Amino acid sequence: MEKKDFIYEGKAKRLYTTEDPDLVIVEYKDSFTAFNGVKKATMGGKGELNNKISTKLFEYLASKGVESHFVRQLDDIHQLVKRVQIVPLEVIVRNITTGSLCKRLGVKEGMVLVRPMIEFSYKNDELGDPLINDDHAILLGWATEEEVAKIRAISIKVDEILKEYFAARGVTLVDFKLEFGKDSKGNLMLADEISPDTCRFWDSSTGDRLDKDRFRKDLGNVLGAYEEIWKKISA
Repeated sequence: MEKKDFIYEGKAKRLYTTEDPDLVIVEYKDSFTAFNGVKKATMGGKGELNNKISTKLFEYLASKGVESHFVRQLDDIHQLVKRVQIVPLEVIVRNITTGSLCKRLGVKEGMVLVRPMIEFSYKNDELGDPLINDDHAILLGWATEEEVAKIRAISIKVDEILKEYFAARGVTLVDFKLEFGKDSKGNLMLADEISPDTCRFWDSSTGDRLDKDRFRKDLGNVLGAYEEIWKKISA
């Protein structure tokens, strides 16, 4: 399968058409962005790591019955995926308090929540991806009531699967962001990527950050953290 026409470029990926109208190629970039693109950097090897990590996690989720747009990894930085129309919602699943939640609500970092907290934001860079609730999504036409319910159910299932998966590898899944899309037949499925760009991972023993927070907070050794996650899941 070969790249044909360029479709779109986001902060971390580029999309290209293929000879099959229902399949596209994702190219993982070496770029880092934070704070809605205000902070930027490029680090060689980052795209390859996110491609490999996402591939591994999409394949594992598929083995547990979670459908996604992922088809297969093509090479170091490319994946073949189903062409989907992205639902304009970002789903944040939180297991432990940290990040914007603490800043927004004044709660202390590190509180273990009794069940996953699900938050929605409207996927719109110009507006800063504002937080919304179910009614916003449904009444403003971004998703149906049935789709919102399904998105919630899938997100909780993904959390259950990945929490256990990472715990067995000495990593705490703190929180993560998911995106969803609909294929040409209207089937709703997981999309985008699952990587240290979109998840917060803490070393279960040391508490070390093994994700993009190392870039956001200038903690150093950013790629080393991504490599550590890959090492833990590829062993």
